[in-house]
Amino acid sequence: MMELTAGIGETVGAEAPEALLLARAKSGDLDAFEQIVRLYERRIFGLALRLTDSVEDAKDVMQETFLRMHRKLSQVDADRSLGPWLLAVAANASRDLGRVRKRSRLVAMEDGAARDTADPGANPETVASGRERERQLRAGLMTLPEKERAALLLREMEGLSTEEVAGILGSSPVTVRSQISTARVKLRKFLALGRKEAR
Repeated sequence: MMELTAGIGETVGAEAPEALLLARAKSGDLDAFEQIVRLYERRIFGLALRLTDSVEDAKDVMQETFLRMHRKLSQVDADRSLGPWLLAVAANASRDLGRVRKRSRLVAMEDGAARDTADPGANPETVASGRERERQLRAGLMTLPEKERAALLLREMEGLSTEEVAGILGSSPVTVRSQISTARVKLRKFLALGRKEAR
C-alpha cells in the first residue's frame, strides 16, 4: 500500500511523486487524479473552513477547487508543486462563494470537526479550553476584512511565501506584508478583549 503525504512537493510512495501523478492524471488516469485529491483534500478543507467559517461552505469550496483543477489540468505546470496553485484556487473559490452568499450568515464549525482532532486521552477541561480558544480564533478571523484574513491564513497557516500569497491575492508583496501585520494587530486586540470579558 502506498504511503500518502500532505507536504508540498513530497512524494506519494517511492514510485509516484506528485509530478508523475499529475502527468498520469493529465493523460486521463482517474486513479492518479483521486490520489492527488487525497493528497490535498484536508489542507484545502482546512483553509476553506478558516476562510468561510462554515463546514458546509468549506465542503463546497473543496469540491469546487478540485472541479476547477480537473477542468484546468492541462494548464497545470508539472514542474511545480500543486500546493500553492490549489490553495490559490481554494482562496478564489471561497471568495466567489462569499460573494454569492453575500456573507449574510456565519455558521459555526460543527463540534464534530473539533472532536476529530482531540486526543481521546486528554483532560476534558483542557479539551474544552482548546475548543474555546479555537472558537475565539475563528470568530476573530471572521472580523477581519476578506483579503487580510486570506493573507494571514495563507502565510501563517499554510506556510506560503509572501510572494506566493501576493500572487494568489493579486497584490504586491508590500501590500501583503501590511495586510498580515494589520490582521495580527486586529486579531490580538480581539482575543485580548475576549479574555477580559471572560474574567
